[in-house]
Amino acid sequence: MKLTRYDRISSGMIAAFLFLTLSTGVAASYWYATRPPAEPQLIPMELLDLSGGDPEGATDEAFEVESPEELVDDASLAEELSEEVELQETLDNVVELSDQAAMQLQQVNASGEQNVGTPGSSVGSGRRPLGSGPGSGGLPREQRWYIRYADQADIEEYASQLDHFGIELGALLPAGELVYISKLSSPAPQVRRVTTGSNEKRLYMTWRGGNRRQADTKLFAKAGIDVGRSEIFHFYPPQVEQRLATLEHNYAKRAAKDIRRTYFVVEPKPGGAYELVVTRQTYFR
Repeated sequence: MKLTRYDRISSGMIAAFLFLTLSTGVAASYWYATRPPAEPQLIPMELLDLSGGDPEGATDEAFEVESPEELVDDASLAEELSEEVELQETLDNVVELSDQAAMQLQQVNASGEQNVGTPGSSVGSGRRPLGSGPGSGGLPREQRWYIRYADQADIEEYASQLDHFGIELGALLPAGELVYISKLSSPAPQVRRVTTGSNEKRLYMTWRGGNRRQADTKLFAKAGIDVGRSEIFHFYPPQVEQRLATLEHNYAKRAAKDIRRTYFVVEPKPGGAYELVVTRQTYFR
């Protein structure tokens, strides 16, 4: 007996098949061991953020006022007074003393004050709650959220972070013109100009520290705009604002009115993506 050509070809194909199967198994095992963790599925929620109060206010107070009276829809001052005058005419003891004299007596009675108010009631003590501005207490999002970008990242990576979250930069020029730039990673960012910000409803933030304001100035310069010392704004899309609110709530399950500061940091993810992470929070109480 001897090996034929058929035997050599069939054995070679079997060996190749076994090699490919083993290679596929090794590749699948390596992918499973090094795959990025799945992004946690956050439960969609609508967070009502009512800011207001006074920085020197009390932590357990609201604007409402308590009263011992029963609740009524059209409450008014309990001591609201109305004056009414009643005129009563009487004839008293008409005495004819003579044909030349006669007298008629008239009495005028004026009624006193009468309470016509509708006493009402509400809840609370009337003291200003702890916080800032009108509302039920607490700080608005733009005053309690702090987002930090890595200072050591180069300007191209910083632009990629802003583009990943859909953040648009804006600058208020001395002439009163508001100029926006977007698509910051491209060689020539997209520019648009407006003369009024009355239609701007997005959350915006400004710099409070770090070295990234100079990077923003360079991004404007790449778009051919010299902002000088003009104020620079970061405008956040509504979906990013909602994600920030969800992350803030999920960090410690605290009500927004009890939170003084929430600190976020931008962290890289596998594949060139980025994510926002809460690092710490401070509270009023």
